[in-house]
Amino acid sequence: MAQVAFERVSKIYPDGTRAVNDVNLEIHDGEFMVLVGPSGCGKTTALRMVAGLEEISEGVLRIGDRVVNHVPSRDRDIAMVFQSYALYPHLSVYENIAFGLRLKKMDKQEIDNRVQRAAQLLGLEDLLKRKPRALSGGQRQRVAMGRAIVREPSAFLMDEPLSNLDAKLRVQMRAEIAKLQSDLGVTTVYVTHDQVEAMTMGDRVAVMRKGELQQVDDPQTLYDRPVNLFVGGFIGSPAMNMLDATVQGSNGDLKAKIGEQTIALGQETLENRPALRSYVGQKVIIGIRPEDLEDAALEPGAPKDRILTGRLELREALGSEIMAHFAIRAAHAETDEMKELAQDAGAPEGPPQIGIHDNEAAVVGRFGARSRVQAGGEVNAVVDTRALHFFDPNTGNGIYDSPKGATT
Repeated sequence: MAQVAFERVSKIYPDGTRAVNDVNLEIHDGEFMVLVGPSGCGKTTALRMVAGLEEISEGVLRIGDRVVNHVPSRDRDIAMVFQSYALYPHLSVYENIAFGLRLKKMDKQEIDNRVQRAAQLLGLEDLLKRKPRALSGGQRQRVAMGRAIVREPSAFLMDEPLSNLDAKLRVQMRAEIAKLQSDLGVTTVYVTHDQVEAMTMGDRVAVMRKGELQQVDDPQTLYDRPVNLFVGGFIGSPAMNMLDATVQGSNGDLKAKIGEQTIALGQETLENRPALRSYVGQKVIIGIRPEDLEDAALEPGAPKDRILTGRLELREALGSEIMAHFAIRAAHAETDEMKELAQDAGAPEGPPQIGIHDNEAAVVGRFGARSRVQAGGEVNAVVDTRALHFFDPNTGNGIYDSPKGATT
């Protein structure tokens, strides 16, 4: 096993494009690190540089104690698992797993021992004689994993290995991969576009945008304290509601004016984000996660100054919860980060506008299953103000305990 370290690493293509720019990242020995971000953010390029499949333009890349900038891929002691499985169709499962070991002219008994051990780990014992065409997608991915495991490398590199699987199988496989990595203790760099995958699998997650690292933290910290608008908008499903707001002060208390409505900010909010006081009378971007909104009818004791009122446009009943899409008289945050996130989600014109009129903003709330809100009717949503997020509209940085406009 070994750590992997990026020291001011960049990838610059001949046309001047910086696919990866000045990345500093240390992946600890035995750690499961996930690189996540929108399409084209540079995460796969970064992984390919570790693999030796892309040349490094600037900086230093280390695997263990070795600088590997000019070390051929075959000599880096890494194993890669691809999105496409890359299995040999004419070889059996056993032969596919053993292929790399045979190229190294390893002892026949040692090859068999390693293949049998990997097959047992991955539940492939009964499939070793089959050809890839006789396997399901999940089984093929296990074979690809087995081929990596038997090499006993210093690091695993995985490039969106689950993207070809259906949703149910992806959930199962991500749990299996996470457990397998934990059992083996091998340093792993895992690339994905799916932030749910990133949050459920990684010991730490590195969020990338336009070739640059935005934040590297454990999943809970990314969720609770995103350093900027981009991370806040990217992490979470459904995405955080981002609205223009103004901070108002009165007798030492603060409020957030959102369009025509005002919600009081509790003491806990101010204790967690003392820098908010320097924004009194000024605009901010307020972020509200759908799970921090609840149907007021389910919380009869909720303070009236913590409620947003709107018109329900769509009610999605999911059994365990209700996804409530409603309109309020307010404005969506319109920044480059928000436009980029909307485009990545397949909505080039910005946030979803289901039945939304001018001067209105669409808000999504994750309500309890007992909610009886109905499309076309009024909805009163209680805001958990302790969990609100605030961002500087000029810098995009999160507002916590730093001086105004600075990143935490």
